[in-house]
Amino acid sequence: MALTPRLELRQAQSLVMTPQLRQAIQMLQMSGVELSAFLAAEVERNPLIELADPAAQPIDPAPFDGAGREAQPPPAPPERIAVDAEIRRADLDGADSRVEAAQDNLYESAEPSALRGPSGAKAGSGAGGRDPFDPEGEDAASRLAQGVTLAQHVVAQLGLARLAPQTRLVAEALACELDEAGYLRVDPAEAAARLGAPQGMVEQAMAAIRACEPTGVGARDLAECLALQLAERDRLDPAMAALLARLDELPRTPAPRMAERVGVSLEDLEDMLAEIRRLDPRPGLAFSGGVADPVIPDVLARPDGAGGWVVELNPDAAPRVLVDRSYAARVAPRNGAGCRETRMFLADCAQSASWLTRSLDQRARTILSISAEIVRAQAGFFDHGVGALRPMTLRAVAEAAGVHESTVSRATANKFIATPRGLFELKFFFSAALASSDGGEAHSAQAVRGRIRALIDAEPPGRPLSDDALVAMLRSEGVDVARRTVAKYREGMGIGSSVARRRRAAAAV
Repeated sequence: MALTPRLELRQAQSLVMTPQLRQAIQMLQMSGVELSAFLAAEVERNPLIELADPAAQPIDPAPFDGAGREAQPPPAPPERIAVDAEIRRADLDGADSRVEAAQDNLYESAEPSALRGPSGAKAGSGAGGRDPFDPEGEDAASRLAQGVTLAQHVVAQLGLARLAPQTRLVAEALACELDEAGYLRVDPAEAAARLGAPQGMVEQAMAAIRACEPTGVGARDLAECLALQLAERDRLDPAMAALLARLDELPRTPAPRMAERVGVSLEDLEDMLAEIRRLDPRPGLAFSGGVADPVIPDVLARPDGAGGWVVELNPDAAPRVLVDRSYAARVAPRNGAGCRETRMFLADCAQSASWLTRSLDQRARTILSISAEIVRAQAGFFDHGVGALRPMTLRAVAEAAGVHESTVSRATANKFIATPRGLFELKFFFSAALASSDGGEAHSAQAVRGRIRALIDAEPPGRPLSDDALVAMLRSEGVDVARRTVAKYREGMGIGSSVARRRRAAAAV
């Protein structure tokens, strides 16, 4: 059969995603911080766009009540209107001068003796006689915002250890040399010579650091870090120790040969490797994070006073874009060589700005409608707490809101809702369903997690509940759950086993 080139005409249908549609989909999935950065870049690129103050502009999409209907905003009280009128008529410059004069009279012209108590300390001063109004003083909020470093966390635990004063000083000095992952890569002889302490004291200080939390901190290498975590779980048997001694051989050694070297079967080797994968090779990373940005809720939910809920967009998190169309008329050239190119550029900018405003409006309406459906489906949670959380899937919300399931996934990604019960991510309300043992309504996985935590918090300190006991108690309450599911939920919440809780209670006594 000869191969010859030829021309053919074929008619076919295909779905093509335009750049505008792709941009709208990406904007729907963005968080508030990502959207602000994206709009800032658009403002730099497009001269017709400017960002308006979200607090000064009303939000176009009307709020929804718990039943999915548009809720009417409550009328402003007449007292607020009268106060606003007084503020508009006031002389703000004169008010500022009066405030400044009052501050001068309060702080500068007051006698020192009048500001001191009977003991000689300043009236209203905090602990140690420090003035709480001192701008150079460190308040509680700033201390909380600073966070705790790994070295500070370890030093605080060393203060509770039974160490000699000299050994504790050496341990505190070594704690400051922990790297970002939590390893202490220091040679004992070199540290002893540098600190002027015996090498035995340095090794004792290093052992004290390895006994601190998080488990694995202070290790000299990966094998020792994993060994410390396995020893805490009582899983450091001779076979596991032999496997840790050959960690560097794992990538290039076949599994049957490694199992033969360790002295276990191939199935046992797979279980040992699976257990090693569950360990934390960098325990110090939890304390090396940067400054955490505060979470701004995208949606607000509040009771309407009639047994329902009102859902509305947060004006502080809803950016608004203004299009200055008069700018194009002012800068467009009337004639000249660059007239056509400039008009085309301004036309593209105007089209891009128009599409951007429509995409933002559609994004706000989509998030609001999906959030209203979530609040309607989870009304029991907002009224009674996590125990009343119902199982809910993306498909159920998509069918109720009339959108695609992928749209619900994008609209709820990295979005938060502020409620009287706290700040929650929208993904929090989606959970799997656990069957009921009596054939009734299914239970939410989040509700079961909350019930497990409540049962463990109420257990006697000396008699912790085992996973089997938790399963029996949950089944008596109508929750059909397996033991491995209870263990998975318990470990996911950071709660130790009954043996670990019993040891912790005995150590506390």
